[in-house]
Amino acid sequence: MEKSKVAIVTGGSRGIGRGIALSLAEAGWRIVINYRSNDAAANETREEVEKLGGKGFVLQADMGEIDSFSKITDATLSEFGQIDLLVNNAGVGPRARVDMLEVGTESYDEVMGINLRGPFFLTQLVANHMIKLIKDEVITNPKIINVSSISAYTSSPARAEYCISKAGIGMMTALWADRLAEYGINVYEIRPGIIKTDLTSGVKDKYDRLILEQGITPIRRWGLPEDIGKAVMAIASDLLPYSTGEVINVDGGFHLSRL
Repeated sequence: MEKSKVAIVTGGSRGIGRGIALSLAEAGWRIVINYRSNDAAANETREEVEKLGGKGFVLQADMGEIDSFSKITDATLSEFGQIDLLVNNAGVGPRARVDMLEVGTESYDEVMGINLRGPFFLTQLVANHMIKLIKDEVITNPKIINVSSISAYTSSPARAEYCISKAGIGMMTALWADRLAEYGINVYEIRPGIIKTDLTSGVKDKYDRLILEQGITPIRRWGLPEDIGKAVMAIASDLLPYSTGEVINVDGGFHLSRL
């Protein structure tokens, strides 16, 4: 009997990452739930994954610490023997919103390190494992998904480092899609819009007005983590086999230019 496929989801303990993990679980995937600090949330996600019919494996690693990345791949291969999907989802905003005329190097380096530098080098490591697994006929058609943001093209001068990191994800996606196509590894970017998570709870009133009253998104509702999970599942289910480097907006139509 063929074993179910294996996904690594960074930042998988809550929010969008949890939504992705639960969507994969419904299809019976085995999921490495990476988290940085919230062990309780990660284990809660694992329990939900297994209730839905998936298999969860909780793994702590900080996306800002490249030296810890081999722990992710080693543990995944030891536990499950393969890697079919990497979802680079983990990300942070600046600790404080600061006018870009005054933003400091510490904040810039932290956000860029976790949001862009980390995903680049984790992808490099995972891709090399995927190439070997393909050659050994352990897996076929693995995939990499980078979760960015509408901030990739939407200016927010009070969090410039975040916007730059997400714009960088776009080029990173294109580069890896180009480089890995010869091995049959497709690479995609998902750009979430305004998603209802604990991270956006502090701005709920503001975005309620923008969405429901002003119609900043043509689809007048908040996005949900499961909306991102469904987009990931479309890719993971191999429904886009002739696409790579593709950007998939999951933003209620925010990206549309409107009069």
